[in-house]
Amino acid sequence: MAVLLLVGSDPSGTLGKGTAALNLLAHDLRTAPADATALTESSRADVVVIDGTTDLANARVICRLFGSSGITLPLLLVLSEGGFAAVTPEWGVADVVLETAGPAELDARIRLLMGNNPAEGVISAGGITIDEQAYSAVLEGEPLDLTYTEFELLKYLVQHPGRVFSREQLLADVWGYDYYGGTRTVDVHIRRLRAKLGTEHESLIGTVRNVGYRFSP
Repeated sequence: MAVLLLVGSDPSGTLGKGTAALNLLAHDLRTAPADATALTESSRADVVVIDGTTDLANARVICRLFGSSGITLPLLLVLSEGGFAAVTPEWGVADVVLETAGPAELDARIRLLMGNNPAEGVISAGGITIDEQAYSAVLEGEPLDLTYTEFELLKYLVQHPGRVFSREQLLADVWGYDYYGGTRTVDVHIRRLRAKLGTEHESLIGTVRNVGYRFSP
């Protein structure tokens, strides 16, 4: 099951004609407005679905915003038939689909986008390879001896290369909303991760002053 982020739905939460079929799929569907908020919300998504059926110009802006942000999530653009002529490679979308597509076609396209990784559950960036199924992390062929939380934190950062996360975001997404510890614990785990990466690779996890941390492969 994938986590889908639908960008551009009605503010009331009502799905439009071209995206209503998403409700019929066995995926976790979340929504975000068609503005910069979607970038933050995408940190928990596997595929971003952009509704371009009613405001094509703004859909283009959102697509390019994702591209310039360094977010590597696949973008699936939903269009009316007349919108196809406007789409170019500069939009940076992974796939387009007509608004009349049924649940089966949407599901197939999402599965294909999810399957673009060479191996399911394997993430690679900056010399680090993480196997979610085997719960292992390898740095340039050498296994890393990580605790559960260190593994989850490193996995999360590697999944979002270039993205800057505040300590509060990391606490919420890695430790969970029910964690009552302070943000200091994030700093402690980052230091431990850097130590295990070694001096040659510790800079993979960068500090953005007064903001937080990011993985920079």
